[in-house]
Amino acid sequence: MAALLLCRFATSLAADSEPRISATSIAGTVTSAHGAEGGVWVIAETHDFKTRYAKIVVTDEAGRYLIPELPAAKYRVWVRGYGLVDSRGADATPGQHLDIATTIAADAATAAKTYPAAYWYAMMKIPEEAQVAKVPGGRNGYLMWMKNMGCVGCHQLGNLATRTIPKSLGTFKSSQEAWLRRLQSGQAGVQMINIVQGALAGIPIQYLADWTDRIAAGELPAAPPPRPSGIERNIVATVRDWSDGKAYLHDLSGTDRRDPTVNGNGLLYGAPELSSDNFPVLDPKHNVATTFKASVRDSDTPTTHDDPVLAPSPYWGDERIWDSRAIAHNPMFDQTGRVWYTARVRAANNPAFCKKGSNLPSAEAFPIDASERQLAVYEPKSGKYTFVDTCFSTHHLQFAEDANNTLWTSGGHEVVGWLDTKKFDLTGDAAAAQGWAPFVLDINANGKLDQWTEPGQPLDPTRDQRLAVSFYAVMPNPVDGSVWGSVAFRYPGALVRFDPRTRLSEIYNVPAPGFGVRGADIDRHGVVWVSLASGDLGEFDRRKCKAALNGPNATGDHCPEGWSFHRLPGPGFVNIPQMSVESSYYTWVDQHDTLGLGANVPIATGNLFDGVHALVNGKFVTLRIPYPLDFYAKGLEGRIDDAAKGWKGRGIWITSGDRTPWHKEGGKGTKPLVVHFQVRPSPLAE
Repeated sequence: MAALLLCRFATSLAADSEPRISATSIAGTVTSAHGAEGGVWVIAETHDFKTRYAKIVVTDEAGRYLIPELPAAKYRVWVRGYGLVDSRGADATPGQHLDIATTIAADAATAAKTYPAAYWYAMMKIPEEAQVAKVPGGRNGYLMWMKNMGCVGCHQLGNLATRTIPKSLGTFKSSQEAWLRRLQSGQAGVQMINIVQGALAGIPIQYLADWTDRIAAGELPAAPPPRPSGIERNIVATVRDWSDGKAYLHDLSGTDRRDPTVNGNGLLYGAPELSSDNFPVLDPKHNVATTFKASVRDSDTPTTHDDPVLAPSPYWGDERIWDSRAIAHNPMFDQTGRVWYTARVRAANNPAFCKKGSNLPSAEAFPIDASERQLAVYEPKSGKYTFVDTCFSTHHLQFAEDANNTLWTSGGHEVVGWLDTKKFDLTGDAAAAQGWAPFVLDINANGKLDQWTEPGQPLDPTRDQRLAVSFYAVMPNPVDGSVWGSVAFRYPGALVRFDPRTRLSEIYNVPAPGFGVRGADIDRHGVVWVSLASGDLGEFDRRKCKAALNGPNATGDHCPEGWSFHRLPGPGFVNIPQMSVESSYYTWVDQHDTLGLGANVPIATGNLFDGVHALVNGKFVTLRIPYPLDFYAKGLEGRIDDAAKGWKGRGIWITSGDRTPWHKEGGKGTKPLVVHFQVRPSPLAE
């Protein structure tokens, strides 16, 4: 399928000899003193709507561009490209031909201002093994926390805001002192300092300081990034904003994952996690961004406003900008158009039906005393927001393709949790509709859940063995009904398969050279794709396993042959050139070809590349946002608005998820972004 698409794109490009300008497009040619400028971005931006609106395309090899499907407005059109200085903006309206002259960057320092963060982050020096020998996993374990499990799990390191020290931070004797103070800033300071000073024993401070000192002295990235080529020149990106400048967004949803035609052209809903209880809503048809206020059930539900702060923010001072009780992490549409959230509805102490002594089957097998986040469901038509009290904690959520529309969740402490939404809708009884189970290996290989030994106890070949793991990502397998999860925040990380019928699990540790499992997804063949701190997109196919999948030897390292690794784009670190610095947070699989690059294409967040990386026919296609710089993806979703409209009726939606949205180009006051990526047949297609 991907090969056919490549052929179709090439044929269409050859056929487009001149841009065809319709009443809804702007087209022309981009040139510089060097002639035609291919592979650069042309940006049309307007402030005529109730949200930021910018549409971005890439020039072909002859420097031609065509910006399609522009709503009526007055636009400022300009060019940005690697090796160039941003062109002056020109006023234009749809239906207009506009040629643009741009200027070659005078020197390498000027050119480097628009490089993706990856090229600056690659200048960071990494400790030698001896210095980090006490960190679990050694240097790889150190990198896991510096990359997608820790620092780059929340921020885009390498952008202008992070590769420099803000003057508002204060005056210090050394850059090391400045970094130590910087990491204590604001409402996330405790988390940051715990990683750097706790898990990593303070070692990163000297390397962060050395990095910013060298950059301040004028050192530049070793090599420039390549311009978009091939399919990357067919990408159309539409950028809008929502929420407010003090909030950040984690995820969004606007359709049912199982049927991405649900809610075509409809509203999109975001989850602002720790930052706010004003949940953002985007109307992409009318370019309007609004919010609704999420409530909690119990008045004693804590708020992030009261979390301890170690030191003032260099941007916000003593102001506590985060204030959320719901801490909504992840939204997901169902088949009826409702939006389900992993959201807190009460304080952590669980009700009696969750604990020891309850007659709830799951509680009898494995009682739970506390859960930090539960579930809620929003009905857009009525505005009703319903609390769903769960005994298990929640983080991510996915619907299974079954008769009960079972909602599976991650985030439970050593359990997987689920909600029978059909039963909940019929009864309104959250206790009766939910269930959970621990992860237990079938060590005695009898195919049944038996008495188990606890984690840390010696293996008993006559019993099963419980695992002390938790799901980070959760993904129902459309092939056999099993449920997979990624095991993050430990070295080297793993994937776990849970069978709802037997309540037994299997674990598969990621082998070298891979490490640092975080976000993951599954394709329609049952193959799992996962973002790794090793700078790879990991692929795991259980069908390739040669050894027994249960029994005393099936404890995690028994199927290395099931793993494959695809090096993500990007340079390597100064002293580890073989490893991509890319620090992908999450991977999502386009099971239904919503983007137009083929069914089951895995797409990894390009957290240091201002976009995402799609693996097409064994090669990565990078979809980038050049403006505003420092776009940072966390969650994404595909939707087919109108299958009859070809590429115009499909695409993927992504929200920016950097916890500090004021770090991106534009600075303080800018809002989180929503991006719609589409792929047309050629760079000049209408």
